[in-house]
Amino acid sequence: MRALLLLLTLALACAARAQEQRPAMDYGIPQNYEIGGITVSGTRTVDPSAVKLFAGLQVGDKVDVPGERISRAIRNLWEQKLFSDVAIEAAEVRGRTIFLHIIVQEKPRLSRYKFRGITKGKADKLDEEIGLTRGQQYNEATEQRVRHLVRQHYYDKGYLYADARFTQLPDTLKGAVSDGVVVFIDVDPGPRVKIKDVVFSGNSAIKSAKLRRKMKKTKQKRWWNILGSSKFLADEYKADKARVIETYNNQGYRNAIIARDTMYRVGNKRVRVEIDLDEGQKFYFRNITWSGNTKYRSSRLDSILNIKKGDIYDKKKLDSRLYMNQSGIDVSSLYMDDGYLSFYPEPVELVSEGDSIDLEIRIREGRQYRIGEVIIKGNSKTNEHVIRREIRTRPGQLFNRSDVIRTQREISQLGYFDPEKLGVNPVPDPRTGLVDLEYTVEERPSDRLELSGGYGAQRVVLSLGLSFTNFSLRKILDPSAYQPLPAGDGQTLNVRAQTNGRFFQSYSLSFVEPWLGGRKANALSFSAYYSRQTNGEPRRIETSDGKQANPKLQSLDIIGLTLGLGKRLQVPDDWFILRQNISYQNYRLNNYNFGTVVFDFGKGTSNVLAYSVQLSRNSVDAPFFARSGSDVTLSLKATPPWSLLQPGRDWAAMPSAERFQWAEFHKWKFTTQWFNRLTRSKTQHDLVLMLRAGYGFLGKYNSAIGQSPFERFYLGGSGLTGFQLDGREIISLRGYDDTSLSPRTGNFIVSKYTAELRFPVSLNPQATIFTLAFAQAGNTWGSAEKFEPFKMYRSAGVGLRIFLPMFGPMGLDYGWRLDDVPNAPGMAKSQFHFTIGIDLGEL
Repeated sequence: MRALLLLLTLALACAARAQEQRPAMDYGIPQNYEIGGITVSGTRTVDPSAVKLFAGLQVGDKVDVPGERISRAIRNLWEQKLFSDVAIEAAEVRGRTIFLHIIVQEKPRLSRYKFRGITKGKADKLDEEIGLTRGQQYNEATEQRVRHLVRQHYYDKGYLYADARFTQLPDTLKGAVSDGVVVFIDVDPGPRVKIKDVVFSGNSAIKSAKLRRKMKKTKQKRWWNILGSSKFLADEYKADKARVIETYNNQGYRNAIIARDTMYRVGNKRVRVEIDLDEGQKFYFRNITWSGNTKYRSSRLDSILNIKKGDIYDKKKLDSRLYMNQSGIDVSSLYMDDGYLSFYPEPVELVSEGDSIDLEIRIREGRQYRIGEVIIKGNSKTNEHVIRREIRTRPGQLFNRSDVIRTQREISQLGYFDPEKLGVNPVPDPRTGLVDLEYTVEERPSDRLELSGGYGAQRVVLSLGLSFTNFSLRKILDPSAYQPLPAGDGQTLNVRAQTNGRFFQSYSLSFVEPWLGGRKANALSFSAYYSRQTNGEPRRIETSDGKQANPKLQSLDIIGLTLGLGKRLQVPDDWFILRQNISYQNYRLNNYNFGTVVFDFGKGTSNVLAYSVQLSRNSVDAPFFARSGSDVTLSLKATPPWSLLQPGRDWAAMPSAERFQWAEFHKWKFTTQWFNRLTRSKTQHDLVLMLRAGYGFLGKYNSAIGQSPFERFYLGGSGLTGFQLDGREIISLRGYDDTSLSPRTGNFIVSKYTAELRFPVSLNPQATIFTLAFAQAGNTWGSAEKFEPFKMYRSAGVGLRIFLPMFGPMGLDYGWRLDDVPNAPGMAKSQFHFTIGIDLGEL
């Protein structure tokens, strides 16, 4: 006990002595100290070293207490917006050395948050953009960032005055973050603001209406602009101002500027946009000279540039004649098609006098490059030789830009790869003068399961087809190649079946080898089919004498074979293809009553042996959604003139079954189709105009025999039918009933015109979708004497096309007929047309 009392006494004495040695601090009189140490307390998640760094104080610094350095350190900590309380105290003073203690209290952590004032779907989208996380520090900076993102989110959608308010409460729920808060974010989108007016001033050369049309997204609200957007979007407005200046530049006003522009509210939901222009002077081309050109004479370059003295100074026109014109008619193409890969023209303004400009185009030709290696990447399924045979750029050849573009088109037309991701990467080596070409592809599903539905002969007919477009016959005996069938050699195998039960069945098989022999683009095709139509009666019935042929059975059996050969021509150019085939069909009718309408007889046999030849030129850039190119086709299908080989026979007196035992006819068709891209966007979502015209004529050799019962034209409806008994060609004309614009027995002359405006919704190869608006006109006639080219049945409407790799193309159209059909007074004025599979009879 005595020892304890002694220790306590000594401790009190030491403490008193230390107190006597510590100098008293008078905060009314600043004194200078050296910082001997700094400690931090109160932090939970913030690093104490960071607090010292934020304060700006270091050990060894000289500070006045009280003084500006201490005050500034406190302000620095407040400015971090991390703390709700800040203090700096003197922990200890030893002579002229002071030890500081920084005390902070951190702001709360975010435990939960919730959006109010908007739907859950909109809140989820907003949440993805804001990116708040549980446990993060919540402070004024957080609120400012969230408010900014909310405003930006709605600003991009036309809500210019959106705002957000915040309510912060302690989170008392179990499992909440320590010292956490729950924050309610009240979102007020405000009204969606539309542009009431876009007003131009200072413009005299170009009318305001034209300038407004050039602004693609900044549109003023008008009653007729039902589908157009009139939201004010800042980024789009900036791009539209550039389009206005570009419009002036293209008309010679190269110094045109926007002197001032503004946007202000003129109502709760309307804003007014004002743009003040300084047009400047209009300029013209005067003298254009060339320098640095050794390969081609200046006169040759002048003819391609095709800009004359006195032409309006149009920078866009100048650039298109110098660089990469889409049509290929430019100076760059001239050089790059001859190996000058590094060619570059630089137009320089030499003199600007009054309204005239002199140009010197300085040519950097570079060296000619030859092709080194040609590399293919990305083909995981298709064998390399299938791609390589479509490539027109060969090692050792001079580099040719047009051949590269054509190669990309040919690879795209194969249908095995995503056309939006086809690429070519030239890798030049200036030391050797060689350029390696690397073609990149991305496989997409090309095999199809085609499901079709149609209506014919008062019955629904269902079709199931398997189309293997990248088949490999040479791997047919390799068990490991079945996935599910051998693939990779570019051959096509189609298997199809159609039925509506007992009344109709049809089976077909076709095979195409596009490169017979593997060296040239000579396509060999073969097809076979069998179909049977009956009245539903069984073939045989039970009788007292056993099974006998059913006398009530009515049937039509058709067997068909076709062998064809196609060849790519080199003259006039290699866009031309010549196709030839020989076909044979055998028709067997057994008490077939419907045959008296179609064939003019109900019992007997008819044969059709025909030779077909087709000459076509196809430069369409893509098989499903085409943007450019054309497809022109002239075809003839003819049988031998059997009756002319047998003179002296009285054909008119013969029964129909004998007259048509060997059918004879000649059938001519001409179709032309053109695609023109009306707009050009970076995303390839372009508006495309498609124009198509088709003509058909079915003729006879012998008037005594009459017109052939086969290959006749039927017009109207969707063009999709369940089955064809007589090789008939069923041609669509939307807005009308199926086959309603031709007699029941068909017609012999047809004419049809189509115009479509197409716009892609999705270019994804897994689901390519485009919308369309169409106008059509067509008619059929029974003879040349009755042919009236201007008497047409017209229609208009809208539609949708979808391409799914596993099912092929599908279509839905809604058409309005614009003319009445005399024999169909009850036909609806408008109707839907739905098709699954490939459309038939697109004349």
